[in-house]
Amino acid sequence: MQSNFWKKLKKPILALAPMAGITDSAFREICRRNGTDVVYSEMASVSALYFKPDKTLELVRFKKKERPYVVQLFGKDPAHFAKAAKVITEKIKPDGIDINFGCPAKKVFGHGSGCALMPQKELARQIISAVCDNTHLPVSIKIRAGLRDTTAIHFIENIKDLPFSTVMVHGRTYEGSFSGKVNYEIVEKIKKMIPDKIVLANGGIFTPEDGARILKNHPSIDGLGVARGTWGKPFIFNQIKELLACHPELDSGSNKISKISKKFRFRVKPGMTNDYDFKKIKKIMITHAELIWKDKKDLGMFEIRKHLAWYVKGFPGAGELRRKLVEAKSVKEIKNILKDF
Repeated sequence: MQSNFWKKLKKPILALAPMAGITDSAFREICRRNGTDVVYSEMASVSALYFKPDKTLELVRFKKKERPYVVQLFGKDPAHFAKAAKVITEKIKPDGIDINFGCPAKKVFGHGSGCALMPQKELARQIISAVCDNTHLPVSIKIRAGLRDTTAIHFIENIKDLPFSTVMVHGRTYEGSFSGKVNYEIVEKIKKMIPDKIVLANGGIFTPEDGARILKNHPSIDGLGVARGTWGKPFIFNQIKELLACHPELDSGSNKISKISKKFRFRVKPGMTNDYDFKKIKKIMITHAELIWKDKKDLGMFEIRKHLAWYVKGFPGAGELRRKLVEAKSVKEIKNILKDF
C-alpha cells in the first residue's frame, strides 16, 4: 500500500482545484512553482478510459515537477470507474485519484455525472468502492454543498465509512452554480464528521485575503482548493502563504485582513517595491508561455493567448497590451511585446 501523501502535507494545504480546459500540465507546473501544495488534472472520462483510453491517457500525463499530482475522474458507471482506476494507477502513476461528484456543467450533469450523483446514495457508494478497490493510491472526492434536498452533510453521512482519504467541498450548491453564496460553515461541519480525513474548502477564493479570511474564520478545515482565483494569478498560493506567515496574529475581521494585505497587492508602476511587481509577473507569464509551447507547439498558441489575457487583466494599458498579445504568433513575439511594456 502506497503511503498517503495527503497526510504528509503541511497545513493549511493549498491545492490547485481541477478545472476542465485549464489545469493542463503547463498550468499545473506554473502553479507548483508558485506555492501550491498539490495539483489536480483536468477531468478525465472513465468511459473513455474504459473503451478508448489512449487520448485520455495523453490528457492526464504529467511531469515529475508537478508532484504531488492527482488525476480526477468523472462518469457514472462503477465498472468504468474500476477499470479507469486500474489504468490510471498502472500507466500514469500519479500520487492520487479523485472522483468528481461536484461538477454542475450542463454537459456533465445532463449525462448523470458530477453533481448529479450526489442524491444517488447507493451508486455513489459503489463508485467510491470501485475506485478504492482498484488502486493502491489515496482516493479523494470533490463535492458541492448540495443539490436540491441532498446536502453535502447527507452525502458524507452516507459514505463516511468508505476508505477515501480527502474531500474538497465547493461551498455553493448546484443551484448556486459559480455565483451563489459560498457556505464555508458546511465544510467545517463535514470536518467534524470525518476528523480523520483531509477536508478542503473550495469556492469564492479570488484574492489572498479571501484565502486568509476563510482559514482564519474556519480554523478546523485542513486547507483550500483554489480554482478560478488562479486565472492569471498562479502566484495566489504564495500570496496566501505570505499573508498568513507574516501576520500570524491576524484576526478574522475583514477590515484588518484587507488593510494588512494591501502590501501584497501588485504594483505596476516603475520603482515601487513589492514582492509581486509587474516585472516578476512578466517573468511568470513568459515561463508559462514557454511551458505551454513546449507541450503543445503551434496548437498551444490559443492556450497561451487565453492565459496572457488573464495575466494582464486590470492593469493600466491592459486593453492595448492584451490586443498585441492575442495577436502574437510565437513565444519570441510575446517576449518582445512584454519587453516594451
